[in-house]
Amino acid sequence: MSEYSSKNPYLGEMVEKRVITHPDSTKETRHIVFDLGDSGLEYKVGDALGVIPENPAELVSDLLGLLNFTGEEVVETHLGETSVGEALASHYEIHRLCKKFIQGLEMKFSSTSPKISVRLVGRSRASTNGDTNSVQWDWSGEEQDFPEGFTPVGAMSDPSLMLWESLVNDPDAMEDYLWSRDYIDLLGDMPNLSFTPQEFVSNLDRLKPRLYSIASSLDAHPGQVELTVAIVRYNHHGRDRGGLCTVYMADSAPLNEKTIPMFMSPTRSFVLPQDGDTDIIMVGPGTGIAPFRAFLEQRKFDKAKGRNWLFFGDRTSTHEYLYGEELNDWLDDGHLTRLDLAWSRMAEIPKTYVQNLMAENGEEIWSWIDGGAYFYVCGDKFRMAKDVHKTLINICEEHGNMSAEDAKEFVEQRMMKQEKRYLRDVY
Repeated sequence: MSEYSSKNPYLGEMVEKRVITHPDSTKETRHIVFDLGDSGLEYKVGDALGVIPENPAELVSDLLGLLNFTGEEVVETHLGETSVGEALASHYEIHRLCKKFIQGLEMKFSSTSPKISVRLVGRSRASTNGDTNSVQWDWSGEEQDFPEGFTPVGAMSDPSLMLWESLVNDPDAMEDYLWSRDYIDLLGDMPNLSFTPQEFVSNLDRLKPRLYSIASSLDAHPGQVELTVAIVRYNHHGRDRGGLCTVYMADSAPLNEKTIPMFMSPTRSFVLPQDGDTDIIMVGPGTGIAPFRAFLEQRKFDKAKGRNWLFFGDRTSTHEYLYGEELNDWLDDGHLTRLDLAWSRMAEIPKTYVQNLMAENGEEIWSWIDGGAYFYVCGDKFRMAKDVHKTLINICEEHGNMSAEDAKEFVEQRMMKQEKRYLRDVY
């Protein structure tokens, strides 16, 4: 058992982070390599690597400026006492809002509601000609808190309060607001809010590690661990943003310096068959190919005799064929028995996904499964994995001569739970 964990990470050294998609691709996928040095860290194929990122320096600086903090103020955190600048950089999630923080604003609006300025108009009791006079008055937020003899012009509601109430009273509005905004957006939408450094950090989410399926075999790459990472970048509300850890690794994490906190996250179930003679079918479009690259490396190192069948897909064969050269070499030398490729954005061919190719090859897939093959899926759990699951059941029904009910039971009970040869790594 390694001494390193999420609470006590190893400071690893990134030695490579090359882009493996075409320069003109709309996707940015990188092959990232870490040297494990003298850490003693080990892993098996199917495991994941945990990486603990830092928030972008520019985001931290902008947030400190909006809050009027110097960054040196001392705050108490779950990791002990530190400066608020350090806390925002490496202790808390600040690239996206959390519900707890917004709900915690109740005290700001109930007991220490920020005052806003409203115009009040009044008529003198002695006036007979209709003359009016006006004053500027700092309204506390209480409904009747205005000078005697004056009445408000227009609504008295604090826009920040109105927004806050709309969020805490509507779960859908809250989720929508959280999904695309960070604390800079919140302070822009609620400009009357002010915080002490301790108040601000108290309701932030703790910075969490990100787990990535390992794309290498330790036997094939001694002392190293490799990842296949899709770099997430997007623009919302007029600002460029991105996935916290993917952008950290692509842009901020230095090469050849032991500064990147990491640890191994062993899998309990996403493993190769103990018997190397067992056939395996792997379905991994996009970065879902990562663990299957590791599987293929390990099976080659082990001289496993079982057949290997890979379904891979992405947008185009010219721009997003990840590890294409390696896969073609394995196909040529017979290590990869079958390679079926699905491309969804090729102008000259119909849009195709991995589940379409599975359906086209249903009879042979059933033959492999009926012969004891393991079936693996890695990638998007919301669409791809669901479609693959449904297609697998249909294949068992059609080619295994089962009823729909029996096919579903065969896949979900026998293969998945009893025999544990239908394994998924989905996210």
